[in-house]
Amino acid sequence: MTRPRVAIVMAAGKGTRMRSERPKVLFPVAGRPLLAWVIDAARAAGCQRILVVVGHGAEEVKAAFAGQDDLEFVLQAEQRGTGHAVLQAAPHVSGEATVLVLSGDVPLVRAETLEALARLAEGAAEGAAWGALVAAELEQPGGLGRLLMNGGKLERIVEKADATPEQLAIRLTNTGIYALPAPGLFEILGRLSPKNAQGELYLTDVAGLAIQDGHALAVHCLADPLEGLGINDRVELARVHRLLLDRHLETLMRSGVTVLEPSRTSIEPSVRVGRDTVIHPDVSLFGHTSIGEGCVVHQGTWVRDSQVADRVILEPYTILDQAEVARDCTVGPFARLRPASVLLEGARVGNFVELKKTRLGAGAKASHLTYLGDATVGDDANIGAGVVTCNYDGVRKNETTIGAGAFVGSDTMLVAPVTIGDGATTAAGSTITQNVPAGALAVARERQRNIEGWADRKNKKRGT
Repeated sequence: MTRPRVAIVMAAGKGTRMRSERPKVLFPVAGRPLLAWVIDAARAAGCQRILVVVGHGAEEVKAAFAGQDDLEFVLQAEQRGTGHAVLQAAPHVSGEATVLVLSGDVPLVRAETLEALARLAEGAAEGAAWGALVAAELEQPGGLGRLLMNGGKLERIVEKADATPEQLAIRLTNTGIYALPAPGLFEILGRLSPKNAQGELYLTDVAGLAIQDGHALAVHCLADPLEGLGINDRVELARVHRLLLDRHLETLMRSGVTVLEPSRTSIEPSVRVGRDTVIHPDVSLFGHTSIGEGCVVHQGTWVRDSQVADRVILEPYTILDQAEVARDCTVGPFARLRPASVLLEGARVGNFVELKKTRLGAGAKASHLTYLGDATVGDDANIGAGVVTCNYDGVRKNETTIGAGAFVGSDTMLVAPVTIGDGATTAAGSTITQNVPAGALAVARERQRNIEGWADRKNKKRGT
């Protein structure tokens, strides 16, 4: 019978090289904290319980992941090494289990890798052993521990600080990802010694002690060594951020999305894009955004937490923030849809138009230089250039209603609260302070008068 799976995620370190008081595992990559990527991989690999070992910034880490029932937080009050960190979780693991030991700063690890690792440790795959670990063969191993192999079998892991020059030349490295059996893991952890260059309890020493006890540890070597890449400073943070974005872009392209210049495109993995959509350079799509099928997203567009339906055109340098756009709409260029803006089917928002908490009806148009805030616009209404809903009276926001088929002339000021009836028209340059009945024409401006000879008198006064 397969043992239950438990993950122990080490997240106690301060991350000194990040030059920040923020816990390292909370630094965002591709829209989410480092730790969130690792937790999700553990979940997808079948871990019913996830123990997060916290230390520096423990309360901040707990707050960031509050309300997730499968998470338990374990405090490592004194940082005495990776072995010591895992040992703190021992009282929380009872009976037999496969323990996946993970680092909270390795966000590229895939669930498929953890699944394969667990199966090796559980005897469900060829090469079954007492436990297993993930290795990566690197051209430049840097500060990672080296795997000492003999005849294809792991003998022990040596940390860089304790390695000889010959051992430092080894390219097969330890990623710090393990699948080990409980309670045997914790029995060995209790025998660790701090007699090493760092004066710490090394998790890597578990391998050597297990082998001394006659156990075999399988090695799962990554096909893509970057999957085991950890974060130690902001340079590595930026690198991993880009790698996660590129991974998602590849998935999108293989599913039928055209991304013209991936290196100049930022689409977070939480974003969904439909097939036959074309993404131009310098586009940024964030959060819980969805883009439908057959859309065109032009250069410089920025979208966050918005829903865009099929066959929508987002012209260059359009901004959508918590907005909804129905099918066959066109937005932009240089338009901004702020939170709670809704465009119904076939609506058009043109250049330098801003909407806030506004519903634009089907087929309605606001094409130029307009601000619509706290407004409801009916189907097929036409909003002229320079129209403003004057929605704030200094105390509260007030609503404007524009009926179906209404025509709001250019440079009309709509002083809310006010209603323009169905099919009504406002004359250009009007300031509307009262409701306009359906089908009526509202003219609210001074009658023009021409003063003859004005220029000559003005120039005479100036002496010209």
